[in-house]
Amino acid sequence: MSALSEEEQLDSLKSFTKKYGSAMISGVLIALIAFFGWQWWQKKTLAENQMNTAKVQQLMDDAANAESNPNEFNDLVATADKIVKDAPDSAQAIQVQLLMAKLAYDKSDYAGAEKALKKVENSKVKDEGLVSILKLRLGYAQLAQNKYDEALKTFNLVTEPTFKAVVEEARGDVYVAKKDIENAKKSYQSAWNELLEQKQDRQILQIKLESVGVLVEDADIERPILDTQVDET
Repeated sequence: MSALSEEEQLDSLKSFTKKYGSAMISGVLIALIAFFGWQWWQKKTLAENQMNTAKVQQLMDDAANAESNPNEFNDLVATADKIVKDAPDSAQAIQVQLLMAKLAYDKSDYAGAEKALKKVENSKVKDEGLVSILKLRLGYAQLAQNKYDEALKTFNLVTEPTFKAVVEEARGDVYVAKKDIENAKKSYQSAWNELLEQKQDRQILQIKLESVGVLVEDADIERPILDTQVDET
């Protein structure tokens, strides 16, 4: 493992944030978390109350039409809020607000996503995995609005061991946005070590590490080449 010069680190960081910043917040990582959330949901729904699960499924079916129809979207919000009101500490309450947050993300309405997720952030549901996904989505909604300190506090609330690497990487993303290279290195390196132990995919994290000046060698994957040329225009 070798380090770049300070000037090269700054150039690389600028290049990374310019090329990957918006995608990092609203694209790749959001998609990964959404996929993870969906996988978790699939495993859990069989054990949930059938009636509420049916309501959530109906809400998902209606969501496709709501994006292009303001009236239907308002109805969707009302339905989601009613599910939360009727069963505030249920898995379904979190699931519907995750869905509402996704709709907001798709419109780049990060404040709307944060608002939806905050409706259930204090849920007492006994499902640490689902709560962790909620906190991660909330933290990224805050990061997308440049609420760096709030995002860090939210990520720190995720204590489920399974999510350790994800949380460290999320912290690194915040530090990158703040242009705090040293703390970004520490967080990304911690995430890298965890992923190595778990033998999980780490190509995106490898790009992030290189963007802050840490070159890693991994025999399991081909090291991507990061263009560090900064567009001065």
